[in-house]
Amino acid sequence: MKYSFLPTLLLISLCWSCQNPKMPAPDHIIVVVEENHGYSEIVNSPNAPFFNQLIKEGALFTNSSGVAHPSQPNYLVLFSGSLQEVLDDRCLEGETPYDTDNLGAELLSHNLSFKGYAQSMPYTGYSGCDTIVSPVTNQHLFARKHAPWINWQGEGVNGLSPSLSLPMTKFPTDFNKLPTVAFVIPDMDNDMHNIGATGDAVAIQKADKWLKDNLSAFAKWAKIHNSLLIITFDEDDYKTDNIIPTVIFGDKIQPGKYNEKINHFNILHTIEAMYRLPVKDTSAAKPVTDIWKQ
Repeated sequence: MKYSFLPTLLLISLCWSCQNPKMPAPDHIIVVVEENHGYSEIVNSPNAPFFNQLIKEGALFTNSSGVAHPSQPNYLVLFSGSLQEVLDDRCLEGETPYDTDNLGAELLSHNLSFKGYAQSMPYTGYSGCDTIVSPVTNQHLFARKHAPWINWQGEGVNGLSPSLSLPMTKFPTDFNKLPTVAFVIPDMDNDMHNIGATGDAVAIQKADKWLKDNLSAFAKWAKIHNSLLIITFDEDDYKTDNIIPTVIFGDKIQPGKYNEKINHFNILHTIEAMYRLPVKDTSAAKPVTDIWKQ
């Protein structure tokens, strides 16, 4: 029983690689995850002008959804293709490192590279649960539950070196120095999570400004340097069917709205398919294949 599904997974992996030979292999991909807002709260919102500019020039998915509630399971799926049997937001310090498959280890094993950048992470390799409290919202800024790669940080099987887990202050200004795939995680005052006294409209505006200030230069560069910016959300705010905004922007993108149903498994499998990485999870979610210019 333990190995009964392997032929099926191998077939899926080979099929995705062989049937989609024209899928690009970007030099660099940045994945950004925002927090707790549904599609209708962001798309066409005057509070998110930068995000909506990316939509106009990128591929917007109108039927993209989170996998679960609350936050953490979605991050784990996006990075590893598995919930890791985690259904809540508890800090996993003491329960990890995992030795299961993950995107970072897959990239490294194929002579590619990965790094995770997190705003308000106090230092390289930090693995604590959270950090300082915001004077604006009176809530923690960095949260480990939003930085999934930390759960594989260690020397074991599929382990990731602490040197790959970096504060946002280490994000390079020379984008050629970026890894093949990077996760970029705003802190909770800048990802729409910590609303507090600021109000929801201001929280969206603040997050949108953070994206513009920190990633607009990369977005412009990506369009002419075979690179992509993927922005998605972990989940909605329980007001809809967990339908979230997801946009892919950059080189070789055919701009438009795409209505196929996708979730975090599809995004992970798209990245894996672009780099011909083996799919090792049990989800049959297909990679995105219809947004690329031929």
